[in-house]
Amino acid sequence: MADEIAVVGSSDFTTGFRLAGVRKCESVPEDDKPEQLEDAVETVFEDESVGIVVMHESDLEYLSRGTREAVERSLDPVLVTLGGGAASGGLRAQIKRAIGIDLMEE
Repeated sequence: MADEIAVVGSSDFTTGFRLAGVRKCESVPEDDKPEQLEDAVETVFEDESVGIVVMHESDLEYLSRGTREAVERSLDPVLVTLGGGAASGGLRAQIKRAIGIDLMEE
């Protein structure tokens, strides 16, 4: 059963999640981000115990087009991005994409 949360990103981004008890964290050094982020994301998405992957919105730009499209469309595990402000799809849109319905529809 995919019940783990995994976090991928810089050590600054993952530290808070580690302190909150998230056990699966892939920290990528800032100076090696373009090279190592893709590998870290692929590793986490291949882990069958992971149900939710958390990343910073800006880190998606470091992924190849194919990987980015695959993780954005993935439902198991589901990708949740943080940051990015109003320009990002927002948590509501991510939940709608993951479960297929808008829980806030009137």
